[in-house]
Amino acid sequence: MNAEFIEALNQLAKEKGIDKEILLEAIEAALISGYKRNFNSAPNARVDIHRELGTVRVFARKEVVESPTDSRLEISLEAARDMNPNYQVGDVVEIEVTPRDFGRIAAQTAKQVVTQRIREAERTVLYGKFADKEEEIVNGIIQRQDARNFYVNLGETEAVLPHTEVMPTDQFKQGDRVRAFIARVERTTKGPQIVLSRIHPGLLKRLFELEVPEIFEGIVEIRAISREAGYRSKIAVHSRNPEVDPVGACVGSRGSRVQAVVNELHGEKIDIVKWSEDPAEFVANSLAPAKVLDVQIIEEEKVARTIVPDYQLSLAIGKEGQNARLAAKLTGWKIDIKSEQQASDIGLFSELDEEESVVTLSDDWLTEP
Repeated sequence: MNAEFIEALNQLAKEKGIDKEILLEAIEAALISGYKRNFNSAPNARVDIHRELGTVRVFARKEVVESPTDSRLEISLEAARDMNPNYQVGDVVEIEVTPRDFGRIAAQTAKQVVTQRIREAERTVLYGKFADKEEEIVNGIIQRQDARNFYVNLGETEAVLPHTEVMPTDQFKQGDRVRAFIARVERTTKGPQIVLSRIHPGLLKRLFELEVPEIFEGIVEIRAISREAGYRSKIAVHSRNPEVDPVGACVGSRGSRVQAVVNELHGEKIDIVKWSEDPAEFVANSLAPAKVLDVQIIEEEKVARTIVPDYQLSLAIGKEGQNARLAAKLTGWKIDIKSEQQASDIGLFSELDEEESVVTLSDDWLTEP
């Protein structure tokens, strides 16, 4: 090994994105292994590679004792002081024992070990890179699929997109481009395992961050998300600046911003509502596009009793209860929806107006979050 070896190592470190010191330590460990195997050495050898010249030297480490019993591990105090008069009993002396043909033999023995360590270092670097991207969006290409997963090429590595994490409206085939959310990154012996998702609420949040500058800049915040992937979602937004309309910012001019997100999600409907600290107001907003006449909050039961116009009852409930269900998940409140006529029949309006009390309603449309 020589200076050319160090230069080649610098180039390798640059290309692979691995710290040169990690590679040198891996090579030193490999050379120690080769030395012990080929020269029947005691397990106290140390290999040193000069960081600039690339020269390799082997040292035997021996403890200074009064009367040595194993010459491979120990050295007498007298012999040690012949090298340096300052040595004391208990010190460790390093004696160079580099064999004449060590470079050739050790290089052959160490090749496999060095390659393995480089791969391990590459995997560590790759894991760290994608671990930092957890809960972010990545773009990839569908490479193949089996009964359980799609396998997505991310350029530097391959990720898995389980069929259970794909929206019902997604129809992928080999070669298709896909944008997905990194749900988790796991360390394995074969490198990082990156698990993607298209149904995670985080995908919706990240897409809006990309499309809405006010969210990216922190002016508008997404406070809550409820999602039934591929069908419908609701997001609650809040503006830190009273002059900025959070809903309008997310919708964009002529709906351009929200439409870009809808297109990415293959037509998934998205309701954008204004978040409020007032639970009654927040529940009323969450039932959009239905109009709400009144909301009665029952704190101890965590129930919001809601009255809507007769002609909007089905809209408030939604197909198979979807709108009410998403609103409940968004707000964290159980929502009991009644039409104006139903509320009038049981005297809810009169009792609320006169006494502002709570009456017991049926649980026909009680929707839990």
